[in-house]
Amino acid sequence: MDKALIAAVLWLVLGNNVAILSDSLIKMLGNFEAPFQFVLLRQISAVLILVPFIKLRGEPLAPKGLRWHAARAHIWLFGTALMVLSLTTLPLATANALFYAAPMLTVIIARMAFKERVTWHSAVTVGLGMLGVLVIVNPTEFNPFAVAALLVAGSLALNNLLIKKLPREHGILQTLFLTNVLGLPVGIALALWEGAAFDWQRMLFATGSTLFIMVYAATCIYAYRAVDSAKVTSAEYTGLIGAVAIGMVFFAEQPGLNFYIGSAMIVAPLIWQSWALPKQPATS
Repeated sequence: MDKALIAAVLWLVLGNNVAILSDSLIKMLGNFEAPFQFVLLRQISAVLILVPFIKLRGEPLAPKGLRWHAARAHIWLFGTALMVLSLTTLPLATANALFYAAPMLTVIIARMAFKERVTWHSAVTVGLGMLGVLVIVNPTEFNPFAVAALLVAGSLALNNLLIKKLPREHGILQTLFLTNVLGLPVGIALALWEGAAFDWQRMLFATGSTLFIMVYAATCIYAYRAVDSAKVTSAEYTGLIGAVAIGMVFFAEQPGLNFYIGSAMIVAPLIWQSWALPKQPATS
C-alpha cells in the first residue's frame, strides 16, 4: 500500500468536502447578478488573509517564475465567475454533479497534454465514480448554465494539472497568494465593466467562501504534487457525499436508495485502487 497515495487521497477527500461549504455560501447569495464582483471580493479577501502569514514565514510576496502562476490565476478567475453563475442559477445537486466532471477531465487532459500514464485501475475508478455521481443526483437539466458548470469543471481540471508546472520552491501559501493577486487587475477591470453596484455586505460571504476554497486549493496542491493525477482524481467525487450529508444534518433532507448505491460506486473503487496499486520503486 502506497503511503503517499493514501495521504493524497485523504487530503483530497477533506478538501472536497470543505469546498461544499463554499458552494453552500455562494448558493445563499440567491439571485445574484454580479459574478465578477463576487470574484473580486474573494480575491481581495484571499490576499488580505494570506499576506500576514506569508510575511510571518519570511517568504517573498513576488518570487521569480510567475508565468504558470499567472496562467492559473486567470483560469481560476474565470472558473470562479462561472461557478458563481452556475450555483446561483442551477439546483445545487445539478451544479455539483457537473463540477464533478473535473476528475474525468483531469485524467483525459493529463493523458492528452502531459502524456501521463493512465492505469486500468484509474480508468475503472474514474468511470465508476462518474457513474456514481450521476446515480446520486440524477441530473435532468441541461441548459447554458449547465455548460457554464462544465466549463468550471474544465478550469478545475486544468488548474490541478498546471500545479506540476509551478516552481517546487514555492510553498502552498505563496501559491494561493499568487493565484489571487496576479488576477486582481483583470478582476477589477471585469467588476467595473460589469457595472453592478458594490454591496460590501457580500464581503462576509466572499471571505467565508475564500477560507473554505483555500483549504480545497491547498489540498489539491499537496495531492497533485505528491502523486500522478490519474491515481487520485477519483477522491474528488467524495465531496458530493459530503453535500448530501450536509443536507441531511442541516436541511432535513433524506437521501433515497440511489444515494447509497452511488456512494458505493464512488467509495468502493477508491478504496480498491488505494490497496491494489503497488508501491512505486525507489529511484536512485
